[in-house]
Amino acid sequence: MAVETSFRDPSTRTGPAPVWVLVVKWVLLALVVAFGVLVSWRLVEQGQSMYVVLIAFVVMAALAVYSTRRAVALKYLLPGMLLLVAFQVWPIVYTAATAFTNYGDGHLLTKQEATANIIANSVQEVEGAPRYRLSIAVPQGQDAATGDLTFLLTDPDGKYLEGTVEGLEDLPADGVEATTTGKITAAPGFTILNAKQVNQRGKDLGEFAVPVGDGGIKAIGLSEAFQGKATVTYDESADTLTDTATGKTYVPRDASWVPEDGQGEAYPQGWKENVGWENFSTLLTNDTIRAGFLKIFTWNVAFALISVGSTFLLGMLLALLFNDDRIKGKGVFRSILILPYAIPGFVTALLWASMFNQDFGLINDITGLNVDWLGNPWAAKAAILITNLWLGFPYMFLVCTGALQSIPGDVREAAKIDGAGPVRTVASIIMPLLLVAVGPLLIASFAFNFNNFTLIFLMTEGGPFTEGDTSIGSTDLLITYAFRIAFSGVNPNYGLASAISIFIFFIVALMSYAGFRRTKSLEEVN
Repeated sequence: MAVETSFRDPSTRTGPAPVWVLVVKWVLLALVVAFGVLVSWRLVEQGQSMYVVLIAFVVMAALAVYSTRRAVALKYLLPGMLLLVAFQVWPIVYTAATAFTNYGDGHLLTKQEATANIIANSVQEVEGAPRYRLSIAVPQGQDAATGDLTFLLTDPDGKYLEGTVEGLEDLPADGVEATTTGKITAAPGFTILNAKQVNQRGKDLGEFAVPVGDGGIKAIGLSEAFQGKATVTYDESADTLTDTATGKTYVPRDASWVPEDGQGEAYPQGWKENVGWENFSTLLTNDTIRAGFLKIFTWNVAFALISVGSTFLLGMLLALLFNDDRIKGKGVFRSILILPYAIPGFVTALLWASMFNQDFGLINDITGLNVDWLGNPWAAKAAILITNLWLGFPYMFLVCTGALQSIPGDVREAAKIDGAGPVRTVASIIMPLLLVAVGPLLIASFAFNFNNFTLIFLMTEGGPFTEGDTSIGSTDLLITYAFRIAFSGVNPNYGLASAISIFIFFIVALMSYAGFRRTKSLEEVN
């Protein structure tokens, strides 16, 4: 008897959904709307109107898709699309936008914020001005060593206040705990720093002041702050700063306030602005950076190619060996071989770095050598390649094992009947079929190793450095070079590092495209 089965589109159902399903759906949609309103409100407070529009669009899209029984496909696609935009598209767009700015140390704020900061830092105490009881805090959830400083103040009348670089505002008394002298010991939404943490932020506190009118509030020690008058004034019509204490005038130049007469130093607080193609021009025209870039790029390509080639070759040979039915206990041996893959990569990198130590490392002790593995440029490159071989071959072994087991046994039998020996069979039959399966994975492995930041940073930090130049190391990859430009040195430059990241993106994309074009021809093998 034939049984007829029919499938119906869920969007065409005529019966009503259970009540509990409708309740859950609308509760979740209400939570989405409430969350969107809360985030939008916070963004409006920060003046980020563009992001408010994006949040509103996302909330409206969620309502349009999930409040109706139509658009079934979008109900599954929308979360993935949003995550794609949030974690893939947006970081790329933001990095590209940063590459066209001077964003970096000393150029983190807007011009208005930098000017207000300079004026606030020039505050000097005025006789008779009020003093406040002070607690130094950071917003809850932020790191005490790097979070945004906030002054929690109690004025002479016992009123609680909150001071940031944006100004002074009231602090709701609900939930605030204070000593009998008025010093705040706890406040909702803030983490109060202890004496040790405050001392660690001493430099930041020396440059921090809460702008108030034509002056500001600055800290005195750990428990007291004063309100004073600024010695620096801003002339909006002339767009100049004047230091009334010295009589010197400052004008805006290269996103910083510099002395008009050219004598003396600029204020350290600059601002972020668009610099066009300047960062890209620096990479292409600056002799030092260009020479270093080409040197690093050459090693970067060699490192990725050798890493992929060596790990694939070793993994494939081991997979071929343990694919032989004559070997007993293959499961045990395979489990042992993938152990390096099961250990976290950063642990392995640190372990191998200690083994390559010249004085007490295991490598020199066992071999009787006295090689400065991590201090000699070529030895350091060899050490990194050896470590990466150890880290990478288990992955290739697993991939090749799976691919080999999918190759029909009659293919080998046919080759054997035709008189092909083991080497000929592997070269002419097994390898082409194997590459059909692993070709795209080899390209992905190349892209991963091209940006293998963790291994380089943990083993050598890009070094060794030669001829006293600490900006370009012998084992630097482009990604570690970009990191050093962005986060180390006297003046970290995030804009220039972002420009390098754009170059890396296009280099990897072009190489991957060429690789996929080559692997496409392997499809004819099937």
